[in-house]
Formats: sequence, structure tokens, C-alpha cells
Amino acid sequence: MAKTKNGKARSGPIAALDIGTTKISCFIAASGGGRIVGIGHQVSRGVRNGLIVDMGAAEAAIRATVEAAEQMAGETIREVVVNVSGASLTSRLIACEIAVAGHQIGDADLRRVLDPTGLCVDKPADHDLLHAIPIGYSIDGNKGVHDPRGMYGERLGVNVHLLTAAGGALRNLAATVERCHLDIDSFVVAPYASALSSLIDDETQLGVTLIDMGGGTTSVSVFFDGEMVHAGCIPIGGGHVTSDIARGLSTPLAQAERLKTLYGSALSSPSDDRELLAVPVIGDEAGGAQNRIPRSMLIGIVRPRLEETFELVRAHLEATGFDKVSGRRVVLVGGASQLQGAAEMAGQILDKQVRLGRPRRVEGLAEAVSGPAFATCAGLLAFALKKPVEAPSRAYRPSEEPSGRFGRIGQWIRENF
Repeated sequence: MAKTKNGKARSGPIAALDIGTTKISCFIAASGGGRIVGIGHQVSRGVRNGLIVDMGAAEAAIRATVEAAEQMAGETIREVVVNVSGASLTSRLIACEIAVAGHQIGDADLRRVLDPTGLCVDKPADHDLLHAIPIGYSIDGNKGVHDPRGMYGERLGVNVHLLTAAGGALRNLAATVERCHLDIDSFVVAPYASALSSLIDDETQLGVTLIDMGGGTTSVSVFFDGEMVHAGCIPIGGGHVTSDIARGLSTPLAQAERLKTLYGSALSSPSDDRELLAVPVIGDEAGGAQNRIPRSMLIGIVRPRLEETFELVRAHLEATGFDKVSGRRVVLVGGASQLQGAAEMAGQILDKQVRLGRPRRVEGLAEAVSGPAFATCAGLLAFALKKPVEAPSRAYRPSEEPSGRFGRIGQWIRENF
């Protein structure tokens, strides 16, 4: 049975709230199990690039979404697990070590070595800790220990993946949710949540990159040896493709979104010049003037933006040193990943094998909400139902380690390859 943040068994339904730039969705799972009994989703308002920019508009959209899910479930929810996205996310690897004086290692020792007050000693001053994920233990310098409990040694070490986000952005998000009379059980970074619902165990063990193509941002997470070892965010998403179409064709945003969904593609074909599309003009009433353009013109707008997105992902992985660690597999999720030809283009630019992901670890999803666009919301439920091991509380002492971010990444790669 899932537990609350206080460690007590949950007695009510479990709810996940995905607040995105273009869509807000809410899933409610029955108490004591993972079957989804309530679903709600609405067009997002008041959110830009994953950040709250209009609390009133965002509050109204969240209320409508949650009420729809509650009506379907026949339940009233009080707590939600909420996603965090946006360019303010930071991802770092650090090494910690404590003395255990030769006794048998137990839960108390894990709490000491994973103490968040010590782990965050050098985090950015304006950032708050979201996740502290252990990605490998060592005993007396012997690496590769997955669970040290029950073992003996003099010193216990751990490599920890810290994920933080700007405190102001988190407080704005929390305040908006609380204005809807909801308590926040946990914050979960979006690429972590998406991975929990979409990746299979073999992928996370051998190395995989998950790319979550949202409306305002594209998030990246890298998994190796069963754990997430890196996460990042690029401030470009499917909404930017829509804006490009609207500007390039002088058509309303709603029509641009329709054109992108029905006819947009990252790949061209010989028939594109012959296929003509009707494009309504901005300012004309329904049934008014329309331009007719070849589909090749639309693809000529869509393709460069997608190329830019995947090239930025490739540059991000290379700059952070995780392009090799991530293996040969890429999984695409998010609404923008459904654009025709996106997976093929990602494979060409990233030089990896690409598949389209979808929620796997939840029951009761209707066909309409079982696609890549709802991977984050499903992953939030997966997180709530079975929280991974993360930092609890107490004290630790940092070990001697290479200075600087790239030094720590280099040390981790040498230890694991």
C-alpha cells in the first residue's frame, strides 16, 4: 500500500496533477491500488515554459481539471503529487562518505549518509532540493554496492544525484495549487515522472535517454544501471512549432495547432507540393478568406524547429558528459513527440535507436489518455504508489572528491565503465 510523506499508509485516493504549458491533467487512483478511477484534462492557462506566469488563470484551469477528475472518480481529493518543469532545474552528482566503525550497516546509517541538510551544503542559494537519489554505494572504497544494509565495513560512501529548482518558481507553483484547496504531497521533476511510467527495466539498466517533448519545454533524463543519473531542460517545445506556423502563415494559433496536428511532419515526401491546405487568415470571420498553400510549405516551417530541438538535446548531452553514458536508446514522450516523423528525425540527429513511449505502469487508462502526452501524469502516480529511495534526514561528511561539476561526472563515469 502507498504511504504518505509522513510514512503512514494512505487511506484515501491518490491524485497526480501535471501542470504543463499547453495542458493540465489530473489522474486519481483508487486507495490501496494503482487503478485509475478519475481522469480530467483541460487546456492550460497562466503557464509559460513550465512556469506560473498568471496565478489566477492557472488556478481556474487547475480547479476545472481536478473537478472533472473528482466527478468521474466520485471522490474528493485533498493531496496531489505535482510535476516540476522549466529551465530552472539543475542536476548534479556528488559523493558522500561517513564512518560506520566496523558495525553492521543498517537503515540509520543510510539516513546519515543521505542527510539532505548536508547534501545541499553547496547547492545554489536560491534553489530548493527536489530529489536526492542514491546511484551507487561503496564500502571501504569498494564500488558497485546496490544495497549496503546488512554488510560490514569502516566507511560507507554513496554517489548521489541531486535535483534542485529555483525556490521562487516552486513557491509560485505551490501557492497556485494551494489556492485550489489542495495540499502538495510531493514535487517530482517532469522527466523523472515520465521515465517512471514509460521506461522498461532493461533500458534503465543498459542506458537510455528519455526526451519529454512538452508544449513549452523539452526535458531530458538519462538512466544508467537502473537509476537516473542526469536531468535537464531545454526551453523549446511543441508550442514553439505552433507559434512558428501561426507567424509564418498569418493564421490564428488555434488553426496553427490544427494544421500542425493534422498535416505537420518532420519528414518531406514527393507529394507535398501537390497537396494543398486551406489556411484561415487572422482577423477574418469563420468562412471568410482562406489561403491555399502546399503542404511542403508547412513542413518547411515545422522541420527546422524540430531539428533545432534535437540538436540542442544532442549539444546538452555532449556538454554535460552524458552522451556516451546514455547508451544507444532514446525514448520520446510528450505531446510534441507524436508529430509525424519526430522519432525518425531524432534517430538521425542523435544517432540512436528511438521509440515512442507511453504509460506502462498504471491500470485503468482510457485509450484517449494512454498516449505519450500523458506519460508525466501517469508517472506521478507511479511515484506516489511506490516512492523510490531518496534522502531522508541526519548528518553526513563530504568525502574528498574532484572539484567542479565535470570532475565529479568524470569520476563517476570512470567508476562505472
